[in-house]
Amino acid sequence: MGSLRRAAGPFFVCLALLAGGAAGRTPGITIGVLPPGPNDAITDVAGVRVGQVTKIEGTPGPLVPGKGPVRTGVTVVLPNDDPWTKRVAAATYDLNGNGEMTGAHWVDESGFLEAPIALTNTLDVGRVDDGVISWMIRKHPELGIRDDVPLPVVAECDDQGLNDIQGRHVLPSDAVHALDIASTGPFERGDVGAGTGMRAFGFKGGIGTASRVVSKENGGYTVGVLVNANTGSREELHIDGVPIGRIFAHELLPSVPKNAALRTRGRAADGSVIVTIATDAPLDGRQLTELAKRAVLGLGRTGLTSHKSSGDLLIAFSTTHLYPRDPSAPVAASLVNQDDVMDALFGATAEATEAAVDDALFSARTLAGAHGLKFYALPVDRVRQIIDKAKNSLPSSA
Repeated sequence: MGSLRRAAGPFFVCLALLAGGAAGRTPGITIGVLPPGPNDAITDVAGVRVGQVTKIEGTPGPLVPGKGPVRTGVTVVLPNDDPWTKRVAAATYDLNGNGEMTGAHWVDESGFLEAPIALTNTLDVGRVDDGVISWMIRKHPELGIRDDVPLPVVAECDDQGLNDIQGRHVLPSDAVHALDIASTGPFERGDVGAGTGMRAFGFKGGIGTASRVVSKENGGYTVGVLVNANTGSREELHIDGVPIGRIFAHELLPSVPKNAALRTRGRAADGSVIVTIATDAPLDGRQLTELAKRAVLGLGRTGLTSHKSSGDLLIAFSTTHLYPRDPSAPVAASLVNQDDVMDALFGATAEATEAAVDDALFSARTLAGAHGLKFYALPVDRVRQIIDKAKNSLPSSA
């Protein structure tokens, strides 16, 4: 299924459902040594669902606050079909805290996740939170009456520059719709959903995903990662160990008209990255914190150094270690307690995180927005050729 587009006057709204091509998806560029799942996506972890609403309104040109151009959206991740009832073990980790992830305190205090995870832009966190609550009340009408109240998890990145962020164009209904259409299987990546207005390493960035499967001897578990990549400077970028950013130091630089609002210091310059990690390995909150820490190693392999003004926040959950709200429901699976299995999961997390950031760059398209500011897509074919040449120049192991 392709994406559904609704045209209305000078703009369109894209409800991102499934990718047009196969996931995984960059022949000739292999990140790490572990095999991916069938979709090379976070949805390779059974039961995990992703939904997105992409809002692209207005042609590139002058910024009119409140009107556009609009380049933004919302992405949601659900650990199962009803996280309120089937609470999953979870934990968060802050690499650098100049950002927001609502609900994180309760996740870490309780050790579980009981709401969807939603991603959007910085100034629309409240609106998305409102939409998530409305969606949950529709599913559970006793919330706040005879039942507890939810604390949604909403994380943000700053998409000012390409997007009229001041206009706050993501509505609560957009979050509701993203949750309604969330599904398993492949989905669109790049400049879609919450990633629509994002940029990374001086190229167009956005939503990326990947998965890795550990050996049968280590349980055969899957780790899936989804990132919203909006961070990094050009000279930092490495792909598969090759300094791609330095090779493109003077090429495909952002097109910045004289009146464009592109800040060179502070949060808008340093950006952010949000990392969501899912696994079917039965882990508790303490173990998931350790898993999230290893995702940071994957970020480091891309060259990311987490600048002082960057908001780099991570959340991890296990779909098989449950805290059912119904006390008579089946209890969680036995926890992983072997060091070699945890080591394998750590490696899978680092690889999947690195590959997800690369996927965000490989999947994004060139996009122009407010004031005509333009960020270019990373030229995947050229990158593949550069990496092949670098590998072929390595000395033989014979």
